[in-house]
Amino acid sequence: MDQITQLTSEPWVLIPAYQPTETLVDLVESIKRDTNFPVLVVNDGSAERCRSIFETLEKKPGVVVIHHAVNRGKGQALKTGINHFLVVSSSSCPGIVTADADGQHLPSDILRVGLEGKTGSDLILGSRTFADGVPLRSRFGNLLTMGVFRAVVGQKITDTQTGLRYLPRAMLPKFLRIPYGGYDYELAMLVETVKSGANIREVPIETVYIDNNSSSHFNPLKDSLRIYFVFVRFAGVSIATAVLDFAVFAAAFSLLGNIFWSIFASRLVAGTFNFAASKRVVFKSETSVAPELGKYVALVVLLMVLSWLSTEALSGLMNGHVLIAKALAEGALFLASFAVQRTFVFGANRG
Repeated sequence: MDQITQLTSEPWVLIPAYQPTETLVDLVESIKRDTNFPVLVVNDGSAERCRSIFETLEKKPGVVVIHHAVNRGKGQALKTGINHFLVVSSSSCPGIVTADADGQHLPSDILRVGLEGKTGSDLILGSRTFADGVPLRSRFGNLLTMGVFRAVVGQKITDTQTGLRYLPRAMLPKFLRIPYGGYDYELAMLVETVKSGANIREVPIETVYIDNNSSSHFNPLKDSLRIYFVFVRFAGVSIATAVLDFAVFAAAFSLLGNIFWSIFASRLVAGTFNFAASKRVVFKSETSVAPELGKYVALVVLLMVLSWLSTEALSGLMNGHVLIAKALAEGALFLASFAVQRTFVFGANRG
């Protein structure tokens, strides 16, 4: 198969497989019958009872099977396939179509996603429609992840958990460097794409669930929670920043008795801490400090002015209870600060 794939300019189909059934054989046969796409299957440490399935696939022309000795997770299986593609394939191969092994992606949709992707540089998602017939755990998990993804990353994607994707060749080296190895890897791919300034495009596909999705190893709640740690990290940094900011403000106000200069002092100290922590811990930004620092200083000045005006106004309404007014003002500015940092300060240049 390696000789075939070195010459082809068609996308590969990459299928990670853990404890598959004969449905996988049917799927691969359908793909080979309906498309010219080479197929790469990664056996992610399946049990001995699955050996015959992989042996059958290995005998088929245009199909390669790579084996993991132990189960390493879907993300690691995808990375194994991506690495093999980059090592073996011709540079004329435009990218990879990923599909699940349980038969829930139709060959016609696999072909459509591949054809949509091969002519451009976008990451393509084959997005399902989550109607009443979709299993509750899948509907709930996708809705939850979609909401958090939009809040944290800043882009609306209707099906963040779809396994049917076109991955453009240019993005594959970046995907190989993602440290995750489970189902969170697919979510991290989307985050990395947005950070890189590349475009994500969705195309509708048929929604197919076999036996109420009983063969899936995906836990929508547990596996979706992994991406939420971005927001958790931010909350942790923000809490630490808020405590530092409030402590400096209280000390400065007790000495100066002036709201503006007390806020100025607290922002100077807490802002320095928050910039360093947000850059490295929360948003994992690796760009140079200078452009981000300029934008961050502008944000700090804006929030300082808003905090000052809000604290002055609230303290007037609360008969001079400055510390309570300061706490209320900062709480109201929390989400605005996160959204601005995510989009304009530490986010990628999206053109």
